[in-house]
Amino acid sequence: MPSAWMPRAVAPMAEAGRPDPGVAQAVPPEAPLLQVEGLSIGYRDAFGRMSLAVRELGFTLAAGESIGLVGESGSGKSTLARALLGHYRGAGERTAGRILIRGQTLDERDPASLARLRGIDIAFVPQNPLSSLTYHLSVGAQLVEILRTRAGLDAATARGRALALMAQTRLPDPAALFDRYPHQLSGGQRQRVVIACALACQPRLLVLDEPTTALDKSTEVQVLGLVTELRRSLGVGLVLVTHDLNVVARMCDSVLVMKDGVCVEQGATAATFASPATDYTRELVGSVLRLDAEPPQDRARHDQPALVSVNGLGHRYQAGGWWRRTSRPSAPALLGVDLSLRPGEVLGVIGESGSGKSTLGGALAGLIAPSEGGMRFQGDALPGGASARSREQRRRIQMVFQDPLSSLNPRQRVGTAIARPMQVFFGMSHRQAWDRAAALLDELGLEARFLERYPRQLSGGQQQRVAIARALAAEPELIICDEFTSALDATVQGQVIDRLMQVQARRALALVVITHDLGVVWRMAHRVLVLREGRIHEQGLTADVFTRPASDYTRLLLAAATSASRPQSDPPGDQSASLGKESPS
Repeated sequence: MPSAWMPRAVAPMAEAGRPDPGVAQAVPPEAPLLQVEGLSIGYRDAFGRMSLAVRELGFTLAAGESIGLVGESGSGKSTLARALLGHYRGAGERTAGRILIRGQTLDERDPASLARLRGIDIAFVPQNPLSSLTYHLSVGAQLVEILRTRAGLDAATARGRALALMAQTRLPDPAALFDRYPHQLSGGQRQRVVIACALACQPRLLVLDEPTTALDKSTEVQVLGLVTELRRSLGVGLVLVTHDLNVVARMCDSVLVMKDGVCVEQGATAATFASPATDYTRELVGSVLRLDAEPPQDRARHDQPALVSVNGLGHRYQAGGWWRRTSRPSAPALLGVDLSLRPGEVLGVIGESGSGKSTLGGALAGLIAPSEGGMRFQGDALPGGASARSREQRRRIQMVFQDPLSSLNPRQRVGTAIARPMQVFFGMSHRQAWDRAAALLDELGLEARFLERYPRQLSGGQQQRVAIARALAAEPELIICDEFTSALDATVQGQVIDRLMQVQARRALALVVITHDLGVVWRMAHRVLVLREGRIHEQGLTADVFTRPASDYTRLLLAAATSASRPQSDPPGDQSASLGKESPS
C-alpha cells in the first residue's frame, strides 16, 4: 500500500500548560501497542445483579502483530472487542483490570479524548454493517464525512480518496456505488464499505468483529490481503474476532480461545491449532466444515410436481432512489433466471457479493417485486410482492435473514417474536404459542429462559437461532435461508445445520440456502446454482459441480474457498496448514 495513500489525522493541540490526553507524547518506545491486564466486564440485570461476561483476561499486542479471539457464541469475544475502544453496551461495565493503548490507560481518558482516539488510533469493523451505516446517507457521503472530519481533507480530495478506498476494498464500479444507499447494496458490499471507513485514517490498531461473515470467499481473500498489506506497510496491530478458524490460521500470529468469558487456551496460532491443549479447542478445530464428507442424502420428492418454479425472472434496482430519480439505467441485479424446486429439496445458491443471490431470495420471499418474469407456487401464480399474496402463500414461504438483529423487533421479547406467527396463522392461545416457542428453542439448543429476553441481550449466534425458530413457527413448506450461518461459530453452526436438516427431513421442507460458505452448501444442498452478475452461470448436483466444475468462474470460487484458509507463511500452492481439506476441484 503506498505511503501516500492517506495522511494520518492530527489530534487538536493541547491547551497551554496541560498535555492533551489524546496525544501520547510521553509513551516510552518499548511500550506495547495494546495491553489487557486482568480485565473483567459484567452486565447488570434489572435487579442490579452483576453477571460477568469477561473474567480476568490478559494479553499483549505489539505494533504490527495480530491476535485472533475465537470461541462459541456468548463467550465474550464481542464484549472484549468493544471494550478495546472504551465502549460497554447497555448496562455493561468494567469491574476489574485495565486496558492500555501505547502505555496509556484507556478508561482514564475523558470522553473528548476517547472520541479522538476512535477512528484515528483505533478503528472498529462491526459484525453488522447495516446497523453501523446511516441509512439515509449514501455510502459515498459517509466515507467523505469521515475523511473531512477526521483527516481534515477538502471536499474534492475527500471524494477522490473515498473512491480510491472503495476500489481498494474491491467494490465493483465505485463511481456507481458511491451514490447508493446502504439498503441498495448486498451484505458483502456493505461490509466492504464499513472496512473502507475503518481504514480511512490508517489507524494503529484495527479491531475487527466478524469482518468476513458477509463476504464471499473470493472477496474475503482480497479484503484479508488488503488488511495484511496495511499491517505490513504501516505496522498496524490487529485484533480479529471471528468464528472462522481458517481466517485466524491465515491472518493471526497468536490465538486466544474463550469460553464463558474465560481464556481456556492461548498461544501461537499454528502450534495451538496443530496440538490443542484443551478438549474445548480440539472441539472447535474439529467442527470446521469440510468438503470431504459425504454429500447430503437427496430427500426430494421427485414423484411430485415442483413446489416452486421460476421462469425468466429479472430485476433492476432504480438508480438514485425514489426521491432522486435518474435516467441512467442500472445494471440488472437478476436476468433470465429459471429454476424449479421440489418438496423436500435443498438448493444451494452461491456466487460473489452482488451476484444477485439475495435479490433472488427476496423475490421468492415476496420482499421484492421482480421487474420481469414469473413465479408459481404449488401450481398457482405467485405474485412478486408479499401484500399481493394469499395468507396461505405468506405462511408457507418464510425467510431467515442474514442479519438477525435487524430482522427481529428490538422492543419485543424473544417469546413474543416466535409465538406471534402461531397466534396469527393457527389461532393458538398465548400459553399454547409460548409453550410451542419454548419447544422450538429447545430444538435449536436454547433454553426456555431466553423467551423472556430481548434480541440485544443475545449474542449474534443466539439471535440467529431465534430467527430460525420464528421461521419454523409458521410451519412453512419453503424456507429461504440468506447467509443464516454467518453469525454462528463453528460448533454451533454444525449443531444448527444438523437440527435444521432433521426438521427438513421430518417435514419434507424445501430450502433455498444462500451462502458464501461452500462447506455449508456441501453439507446441506442436493443441488447448487452458481450466480454471476445476476445470471445463472452453472447449476447441477452439488457433488458434480464441486468435483467437476464446468466453468472457470466456479473453479475460481472453489479455489478461493481453499486459499482463504491458507496461513500467511504458506507459499502459493501450499495447503498443508489449512484447517479445512482442499476442495475436490
